[in-house]
Amino acid sequence: MQYKKRLIFWASCAGILMFGISVLTLGSIAPDLRLKLGLDERSAGTLFSVLPAGMLTGSLIFGPVADRFGYRILLASACFTLFAGFEGIAIVSSKTLINLFVFIAGTAGGAINGSTSALVADISDDKKGADLSLLGSFFCIGAFGMPLLLGLLKPWFSFEALLTVVGILTMLTGILFLSIKFPPPKQPFGFPLKQSMKLIRDGVLILIAFFLFFQGSTEALINNWTTTYLIDRFPIVQSKALYALSAFVAGMTIMRLLGGRILRTMAEKNLMYISFALSLTGLLLIKAGGGFTLAATGLFLTGTGLAVGFPVMLGLAGNRYPHLSGTAFSLVLSVSLIGNMLINYGMGFIASAFGIRFLSSAILVELAIMILIGITIFSKTKISGITSSLK
Repeated sequence: MQYKKRLIFWASCAGILMFGISVLTLGSIAPDLRLKLGLDERSAGTLFSVLPAGMLTGSLIFGPVADRFGYRILLASACFTLFAGFEGIAIVSSKTLINLFVFIAGTAGGAINGSTSALVADISDDKKGADLSLLGSFFCIGAFGMPLLLGLLKPWFSFEALLTVVGILTMLTGILFLSIKFPPPKQPFGFPLKQSMKLIRDGVLILIAFFLFFQGSTEALINNWTTTYLIDRFPIVQSKALYALSAFVAGMTIMRLLGGRILRTMAEKNLMYISFALSLTGLLLIKAGGGFTLAATGLFLTGTGLAVGFPVMLGLAGNRYPHLSGTAFSLVLSVSLIGNMLINYGMGFIASAFGIRFLSSAILVELAIMILIGITIFSKTKISGITSSLK
């Protein structure tokens, strides 16, 4: 069956754009939801924990399904499910049902994120990290654009109306997935359970998973806690703290766009080491203080540094298991989401017990661990090669 790689790639970009929008939607409309549904602090906290739980569920499911049955129905179904989640959040007036629809949206988003990444890795002949970097830039655009869109259009439209429109765009993306041809399933005669068990015994793949454990949690710490940290530690008002956080997303977006080109000419290892240096420099600037300009510069540099972590590591995972790429991505992305939830919970405990001032130190510790794991991964892949015996 003939399929067009370029068309599949851009359709995948549209899908992960929708995922980026879904990730930031809940935080963007949280004040409106609390007012509409009369949510107290406890109910709002539960709501925020439901989304990553749904994303973890979607991440666990998509891999074996994609390897066994292919991507077409999986991606279309996930988009239609995300549409249902968006529309439910827009129209629901029940505290119980809002949790259900947020979970539905999170599950669909997790499946879209993993499926599009694994699909792009499958259709990339070489330099998978370069294509995954460009794909990741569309996630950043969606994540950056949703709060901006809501802010610009809120004076004229309700958040329910905007969610409805976004949901319709998601449904159209699902129709696009149904209308194009995809690569055939990699395991059409049954899922190879025995072979898949080798994944959890692969030391390099487990290292990749734990690198992404700390990568994902570091990004979440910055997204969730930076504004509070800047307001508490320095004389920065909330609006400026939000602008500084936007610099982090901007740095990540720009670097992923550039990374798509850089990774075609530069070895993944060299770019990762440069990214470590950028992240370290940025975090030290944030920790040093000095006001808005220094904080925004530090966050921009940190964003550029962290931008290549997921594309490079997912590219390595895809190279190791080309015939079980969905399952391999499912494993490492699920571990990353677990890190997101655990480390964020731990940061909440630290902030409550000792103060938010330890945020920058916590992130520096995470970066140090990522550097050690990254060096170990590249030393092992240099010895053993980057391709699994399953290829």
